[in-house]
Amino acid sequence: MTRQLSTRLAAAGTSRTGGARKIMALIGICAAAAAMPLAFTGPAVALPAISRDLGGSPIALNWVTNAFMLTFGSSLMASGALADSYGRKRIFLIGLVAFLLFSAGLAFAPDIVWFDVLRALQGMGAAAAFSGGMAALAQEFEGNARMRAFSIVGSSFGVGLAFGPIASGLMVDRFGWPAIFALVVGLGGMAFALGAAFLQETRDPEAKGLDWPGAVSFTLALALFTYGVLLAPENGWGSPSVVTLLLASAVLLAGFWRIERTAARPMLDLSLFRYPRFVGVQLLAAAPAYAFVVLLILLPVRFVGIDGMSEVGAGQMMIALSGPLLVLPVVAGLLTRWFTAAVICGVGLLIAAGGLFWLSTVPAAVPASQPLLLIGPLLTIGIGISLPWGLMDGLAVSVVPKERAGMATGIFSTTRVAGEGVALAIVSAVLSALVGARLGGSSLGGSGLGGSGEGAARAAQRLVTGDLGAAAAAMPQMGREVLALNYAQAFSTLLILLASITIFTAVVVVAFLGRKAPDTVSEAVVCDSPAG
Repeated sequence: MTRQLSTRLAAAGTSRTGGARKIMALIGICAAAAAMPLAFTGPAVALPAISRDLGGSPIALNWVTNAFMLTFGSSLMASGALADSYGRKRIFLIGLVAFLLFSAGLAFAPDIVWFDVLRALQGMGAAAAFSGGMAALAQEFEGNARMRAFSIVGSSFGVGLAFGPIASGLMVDRFGWPAIFALVVGLGGMAFALGAAFLQETRDPEAKGLDWPGAVSFTLALALFTYGVLLAPENGWGSPSVVTLLLASAVLLAGFWRIERTAARPMLDLSLFRYPRFVGVQLLAAAPAYAFVVLLILLPVRFVGIDGMSEVGAGQMMIALSGPLLVLPVVAGLLTRWFTAAVICGVGLLIAAGGLFWLSTVPAAVPASQPLLLIGPLLTIGIGISLPWGLMDGLAVSVVPKERAGMATGIFSTTRVAGEGVALAIVSAVLSALVGARLGGSSLGGSGLGGSGEGAARAAQRLVTGDLGAAAAAMPQMGREVLALNYAQAFSTLLILLASITIFTAVVVVAFLGRKAPDTVSEAVVCDSPAG
């Protein structure tokens, strides 16, 4: 009896110790998850200040955000394969070290070129930390506990999105733009310390290493496509450089498709795209990119650079957009008890589209004179996008057979993050074209102040990066107020376009996700899915 009691007490003590270790490991991964959106949104708030200090062409300034998103998105699948082969904890810690070093280096970048290079390297470190951390976390918990753990990580990501702009704005206002990276380094350092101490090392014994041809061709295809899109506003879509970049990207993408079809262990299993519901989830993953994520970058640049808000004021306004992510993803999970995930996601996207239309009707002078009038449309967009945001990760697993869930999650994450980078490049190019068209044809009711095509294009590129002063220098015949007015009108046109795309996506997503599941996995699993 005494021996049995001792055995039970020892087992209970071991269970408590193991539970405490898992909680500390979860806190570490949550710290890393909160740091990622800070690295994304912080430079957007600080972009006008970075431009003043480091200079740079419009293309170089666009790479401040795109370099991070491009390498982050294109490296996720490769990082996941490395984690399976060489150890999930190891890749998580190596990724964090790189993320920390390059984040700290950004504060001391001597010019915009070095800044962009470090942003690209920072994105690669973030991808390794994200893939390794999420894979390691999946091994620490089982069943419903695993779903709850992922949900907490998703909420941490939401906290970073919600409070990143205001925190970054405060740091820029008080200490200058280099200070925004202190927040990232602090959270990343905490994640490294907890991960090193409490995560257990695991790996896939059947992993065969990285599909290098697939990884290289996929990354280069994304990089060349993004560079071509960013170059188009300056050189023209028909210029030899842009056409060459886009054609090379298409060739590499075709090569990637061929490589993955013949590889023994492909990085991307193309057969998954035979499932209509899986295709629907990929479209759902891309929807927040143009209905929400691009606004996280474009709006702070507009508020600070064009409308004259302070960095703190811009950060406060962004809370209305991202704040709903703190609560509503959990509500969306609860709603799956009464509604299908397809209906919830479709309704959410329609609400977001309504918010985009609403924002497009706000008069040009409102952001500077009556910023509180922006809260309604920004909240509507945030509320709408929060509903599918809380279901997407769980859907990525539930719409394919169980044995293919890991690959499906990797593809979904890559689609979402890489799609955000591509969407940002395309939307920025479209906005530049819309602004340039308005400036080139503007006459202010016959006053003859329209500008030359070349001057209008230069001014438009500067306006998109928030540099109103340089835009005024490119078109001195127009006053700053006229330039800002034309920019605001073009921005409204862009919002209408984004709203229309979001409505179309809502219809297609509902149609695809409403189809019969490939196995008995229930969509009810999404009620405990991660929120980000």
